[in-house]
Amino acid sequence: MLRIGLTGGMGAGKSTVARTLVELGAVLVDSDAIAREVVAPGTPGLAALVEAFGEQILAADGSLDRPALAAVAFADDESRTTLNAITHPLVGARTAELIGAAPADAIVVQDIPLLVENGLAPLMQLVLVVGADIETRLRRLVEHRGVAEADARTRIAAQATDEQRHAVADVWLDNNGAPEMVAEQVRALWERRLVPFERNQRDGVRARAEYRLLPADPEWAAQARRIIARLHLLCGASAVRIDHVGSTAVPGLPAKDVIDIQVTVADLATADSLAGALAAAGFPLAASVTHDNPKPTPGDPSGTDLDRWGKRLHGNADPARPANIHLRVQDSPGQRFALDLRDWLRAEPDAREDYLAVKREAEQAAVDKAGEAAGQAYYAVKEPWFDQVYPVVTEWAHARA
Repeated sequence: MLRIGLTGGMGAGKSTVARTLVELGAVLVDSDAIAREVVAPGTPGLAALVEAFGEQILAADGSLDRPALAAVAFADDESRTTLNAITHPLVGARTAELIGAAPADAIVVQDIPLLVENGLAPLMQLVLVVGADIETRLRRLVEHRGVAEADARTRIAAQATDEQRHAVADVWLDNNGAPEMVAEQVRALWERRLVPFERNQRDGVRARAEYRLLPADPEWAAQARRIIARLHLLCGASAVRIDHVGSTAVPGLPAKDVIDIQVTVADLATADSLAGALAAAGFPLAASVTHDNPKPTPGDPSGTDLDRWGKRLHGNADPARPANIHLRVQDSPGQRFALDLRDWLRAEPDAREDYLAVKREAEQAAVDKAGEAAGQAYYAVKEPWFDQVYPVVTEWAHARA
């Protein structure tokens, strides 16, 4: 299934987005609803809270008096820790239960108000953030929810900033207008991205970028950081390091709209052990790719040994964010070349210009072709240049080591 995180500040209109997604067929897992459910009357959760904080946290009808609980549970760090120790496992278990009950082809949307604040974005395959201007949010809270303006400002100030939300947002849904306007954005997102993403993941299909150069996009770096955060969580200690490489990692360099990420591992057996987890998280394996193209190495007869250039390649199933995930062995020639080439291009303006000229030529070679033929034409132009600069880049890197 596809796991989507949905968040937004108070008054941004997250409920409108959630409602539209459910109408389209999403399975909604609402964190606030779960938090209420696990401490409802008669539950073990409520009993544990009463045992910890006393019966003064109960309303006259036996339900939880949330303001009364807040008064005692947030009085000091020890009480807050006690509260979290009771409620967090219950919420987590119920969340896992609901997700586990969803169909295998479901698009599961987890509505989490504090997704950013609690650092949960890497757990999601895509994060949707509903945004609106502060004044718009204040007006909604005051007029529609009856919140006092001063209280609304205080509560908004205590939440994540828009800058922090932008950092984790794969999709920013502007909700400054009428509800139908954001609903239309959601419907387009569902049809063009979410449904194809889920299908690609289920079928093991990697999204592909056109063999066409685009102007350098400052968002490429932020997109790479989000992918890397997810990969760190998936790979854990199996990843020695994870880096943004390739053309999109070189500021100012036009490139195909594909993010290249290198996961450095101890050996290819480790790379193979990660294949299932990566595929399940939306990074399917390109089984036919088992090595990089070896580069001729002067004075080293083993330079073209395929075993030394072995790697595994995964792609991103997200149709709106093509990415190549290269798993290479630490200190192998392919692993070093990916890092050294990136750093050389960042440092040497003339090298960037030479490479851009080659990329333009490759683009033209692929322009009248499609599919595999386009890729073959594109790389037939680029690979000889990589062979040519390999010793130059290697010497440059050694001189700076």
